[in-house]
Amino acid sequence: MRYWRVPLDSKEIVVSRGIVVILEERCKGCGYCIAYCPRNVLELSPGYNIKGYHPPIVKKPDDCVNCHYCETICPDFAIYSLEIPPELSQQAVLPEPEAEISR
Repeated sequence: MRYWRVPLDSKEIVVSRGIVVILEERCKGCGYCIAYCPRNVLELSPGYNIKGYHPPIVKKPDDCVNCHYCETICPDFAIYSLEIPPELSQQAVLPEPEAEISR
């Protein structure tokens, strides 16, 4: 994606990273966390939990931005995310703007 406007502090913006924790035995497989994840980090597990539901699994752990949407939408409090300390992860920054914009 190419941006036609870039913030002046784009080189200083740091995207937070997160670790998703799923409490499989609490999950009832509603899929809200999968549907509302903005980065498509989660997917349904092929296996079952003790209640007979398919809990979510983390398919792309490096894409989690610790937005907490999954834990906010979960009716069973079966999922949450933890922030990875900045010193333990590589910091992601916005991509450099391109010099020319073609139309």
